[in-house]
Amino acid sequence: MSEKIFVSNATNELKEVIVCSPKYYVFNAINEITKSWMEKGETEHNEQMVSEWETLVQAYRDNGVVVHEVEAKKQLQVQTFARDFGCMVKEGAIIGKFRHPARQKETELYEEKLKELGVPIVARVNAGCMEGGDFWMLDEHTLAFGLVDRTDEAGLHNLREQLAKFGYTVVGVPVAPANLHLDMVFNIVAPGICIAATDELPHNFIQMLKRRNFKIIHVPSELVFKHGCNVQALGNGKVLGIENNQSVNEAMEAEGLEVIKLPLEQILKAGGGPHCMTYPVRRA
Repeated sequence: MSEKIFVSNATNELKEVIVCSPKYYVFNAINEITKSWMEKGETEHNEQMVSEWETLVQAYRDNGVVVHEVEAKKQLQVQTFARDFGCMVKEGAIIGKFRHPARQKETELYEEKLKELGVPIVARVNAGCMEGGDFWMLDEHTLAFGLVDRTDEAGLHNLREQLAKFGYTVVGVPVAPANLHLDMVFNIVAPGICIAATDELPHNFIQMLKRRNFKIIHVPSELVFKHGCNVQALGNGKVLGIENNQSVNEAMEAEGLEVIKLPLEQILKAGGGPHCMTYPVRRA
């Protein structure tokens, strides 16, 4: 019997995802974006958030992606960002460790869903922290983890040890903590094409991308907090983007990509975009 492959790169056709509704989302000052909105007196507007989130779910279904929903729990205020409890490689799931107590109880609910879907857990962070928004497969053998605000050196070393047996090289990418996660400043959108807030990324990481022959689409730093990099590759030359990020959308379209533009506004104030709201289960 051939082994099931879950996710072997960042751009194969997306087949299955896990998501969670923001219906109980509560603004929480654990990231710079939400903090600044809260200082302006902004509140959640959950109905609007849910309706925007439903456009994401519909876009997945329209593109043949199987959507598995984890039930939102009222006591878990930040649960809608399904990406962050862990990440996925060829062999199965890696379970991370949330830095903030407000998010730590989410893990068991997402783990239950993985068990229900028959996804094996191949590694688990048991020292330090790691959140899925910091994870990228640069190629089938190289795993990059952002060392930003939510993943630390201890978590990185812990995973490096556990993943060595699968032949993965694990690299850390230090980025200023205000950027929250690596997926806020970097995103692989198609084979050999990435979008990157290059002024926020370390020189050696950019060199690593160039050595792998990535075409790098530059995203200005002022678009980081507008989720300029926070898009989701569907595979087959399609990307889920954000309607308002016109310049980034046009730059991706100039590379021949089809950008499906989601009308996200209120949900972005919670500090995450399409990439943050999606845990990929399988790419084929």
